[in-house]
Amino acid sequence: MKIAVVCANGKAGNLITNEAVARGLDVTAVVRGENKTVANKVINKDLFDLTVEDLKGFDVVVDAAGGWTAETIPVIPDAAAHLCDVLSGTDTRLLVVGGAGSLYVNPEHTVCVADGPDFPESFKPLAEAHDKALKSLRDRSDVKWTYVSPAGDFQADGEKSGKYILGGEELTLNSKGESIISYADYAVAMVDEIVSGNHVQERISVVRE
Repeated sequence: MKIAVVCANGKAGNLITNEAVARGLDVTAVVRGENKTVANKVINKDLFDLTVEDLKGFDVVVDAAGGWTAETIPVIPDAAAHLCDVLSGTDTRLLVVGGAGSLYVNPEHTVCVADGPDFPESFKPLAEAHDKALKSLRDRSDVKWTYVSPAGDFQADGEKSGKYILGGEELTLNSKGESIISYADYAVAMVDEIVSGNHVQERISVVRE
């Protein structure tokens, strides 16, 4: 299985790359500068310059683009849109590192995590960007996409347990009533989905056991 991880030098991208390589998958890191991953194959290119030819032949492309500042947050929906355009009409699956703010908190699916009164104001632009990316994916019937939302507490430096609960559109809590997952366990879940391909054109979510 051939995989390209876009923005592989980022925290999430790096861990997803590591996990995929550790499982013996054929991984290419897509990075703008020096490759800081364990992948031996590299495409040195800005994600917005990627073409159909660049991604031809890959079974899966992972969109690990992220942003935290007002200037970089728009990269999140823009990256998803560009990669959809590049992969349109192909058999290549697109897996997107998503956000938790758009997870529903009621069975009617009318209220999201980001709508809650306790949701931090400072995180709203980020949540809106991830939500925009998800909505754009839902409009694409020409792309085999999967959107993977982390738990509400997405811990960059958390430990790897290798165990997680797979959820769907709604915020899922573990047995302790927590919505938490480390980037490392998220990477495990992402690579599991890369291998299985069980949720094409679906949003799934993951939380630590």
